[in-house]
Amino acid sequence: MDAVRTSDLALIQLPRWGRVVAWSAAVPWLVVDPSNSPVKPVEVFLADFTARGNAASSVRSYAFDLLRWWRWLLVVDVRWDFATSAETRGFVLWLTATVKPRRNARTASATTAGHVNPIARKASLGNQYQARTIRHSNAVIRSFYEFWLDEGSRPLINPMPLDARRGRRAPVSLGERPSNGARIRYNPRLPKRLPRAMPDPQWAAVFAALRLNRDRAIVAMAVSCGARPGELLGLRGVDLDWGEQLIRVVRKGSRAEQWLPVSAEAFVWLRLYIAELGDFAPRDPLWQTLRRRDRGEGLRRQPLNYEAYRAVFRRLNAALGTNWTPHDLRHTAGIRMSRDTRLSMRDVQTVLGHAHLSTTADIYLIEDHNVVLRRVADHLSARWDHRPPAGGGRPAPPSRRAVLGARRTRLTTDAARTPRPRPPGRRLPARHALSRRRGLIRRTGRQADSREPVPPGSLTKGTHAFPTGSRPSGGPALP
Repeated sequence: MDAVRTSDLALIQLPRWGRVVAWSAAVPWLVVDPSNSPVKPVEVFLADFTARGNAASSVRSYAFDLLRWWRWLLVVDVRWDFATSAETRGFVLWLTATVKPRRNARTASATTAGHVNPIARKASLGNQYQARTIRHSNAVIRSFYEFWLDEGSRPLINPMPLDARRGRRAPVSLGERPSNGARIRYNPRLPKRLPRAMPDPQWAAVFAALRLNRDRAIVAMAVSCGARPGELLGLRGVDLDWGEQLIRVVRKGSRAEQWLPVSAEAFVWLRLYIAELGDFAPRDPLWQTLRRRDRGEGLRRQPLNYEAYRAVFRRLNAALGTNWTPHDLRHTAGIRMSRDTRLSMRDVQTVLGHAHLSTTADIYLIEDHNVVLRRVADHLSARWDHRPPAGGGRPAPPSRRAVLGARRTRLTTDAARTPRPRPPGRRLPARHALSRRRGLIRRTGRQADSREPVPPGSLTKGTHAFPTGSRPSGGPALP
């Protein structure tokens, strides 16, 4: 890594070395070298990762991250078991600066990459790796080396270190490693983004742009129950309860089966879609392609995968000028349910499948962005027109000229105000009477009990404000 300068990191192009392939039923995905031989360290790690009950999609994701790490080690000419934090630091810097490689160049989305859509008000994906992608890659590399450290063989250190400045417990023995609660040192900070729900006019436009009953059925089902795209695409005919209007999904992560309620409208479109399929068995995948293809089992419809599902949104986004994604339907369902007073946050958590209630509250207990904008706009227009808001509230404050004029009038009135008469029978203390006489003489130049002017020498420093020998009413004689 020392041979690569920091200024040259953005210019590095990873070689097209190796690939990720589907392997077997035991280990669904593996990384192979150019000779189609499995990379042994990665193969052993992915076998252990699969044996721990992880899904095939997670194994595939880990395999791609390790393939990218292996290509980086080829660039810096370092063996995998001799890598240090210098290699991982350079790798993270390269991920933040480089442009993601693509099989096909961007066409229509090239001009909108990284920009905020004016209709949906959400940013489109840019050309660089996102912070979540980099954090996931760091976690995969760290877990890979943790596995080999647990095996007791090379390497000797984990090249993806934890941040020592974070509050973590120090090891109590030589063989113990720090707890996993600490933050990885090279993890970029995640920008906090609020979930974007489709407003009702936008939702109506999206639904009207769908051309097939299949697309209408799956979109209406997603926006009513908030299931993830992968959970919906795994449905079969036996997972439908027509009488109770329920669907059975396999939850992400826990792999637990759960029944979810779906709107009656979604079942209407689903019935029309199944009628178009014709031959549909209960064990068949619910969502299928329109065209029939031969994949070794004869000419037949194929199960709808995630890329085909995304193609539905690419077509409607091109027609509407938006950038909605399938996951926005889940956010729309979550925000709608969280704002319904008949549902508690525990109900929303159960339907959405969150492991912790705090996750549901942190994401969906937010103010509607459009409602906030309207309230602030009404506030600004009310202040500009000096009128109270339409919904009532405090009146508009007076102008600066009126405030200054009232203050000048009050000061003039106070200066010409005569002393308030003292109630009969009430005697003030001597110190109060003395202060009152002095203030009156300074303002008017006359004594309190006389109309004659005060002699000029009687108000000098160290003298009293009345003639020598006189004393205030109710007070002792002055020396």
